Amino acid sequence: MTTSNLARAAMAALIAAAFATAARAEIKNYEFQLVQPTVKAGADRVVTVRLVDKTTGKAVPDAVIFATRLDMAPDGMQEMATKVMAMPGTEPGTYRFKATFGMAGRWQLSLGAKVQGETGTVENKLVVTAEK
Repeated sequence: MTTSNLARAAMAALIAAAFATAARAEIKNYEFQLVQPTVKAGADRVVTVRLVDKTTGKAVPDAVIFATRLDMAPDGMQEMATKVMAMPGTEPGTYRFKATFGMAGRWQLSLGAKVQGETGTVENKLVVTAEK
């Protein structure tokens, strides 16, 4: 390979690396958002969230949610927790959870997820209001 071919190959590699780096978002650019901020108090209620890339506003499908917790921390009762069961989403980028909201009030849904192709963890705490 001649010197000019080596220089062109090196330049092409640098450009490809720059584009690959620019295409990746940072983990802080992702967030969960509630689709509906309220539910009726009671058993087997479904909460739907959307994982969004804040830089594009687009929903992010195929995240791996590995941590869920639902408790009444916003009302000072974090010890009042309930079981959360993941359910299939209805559209790409949405994630659904079934839980029992034992009483009316503010409940905190804590989520931890991995986004494919990104390092780090998306962590959010969302407040869902359970109404009578």
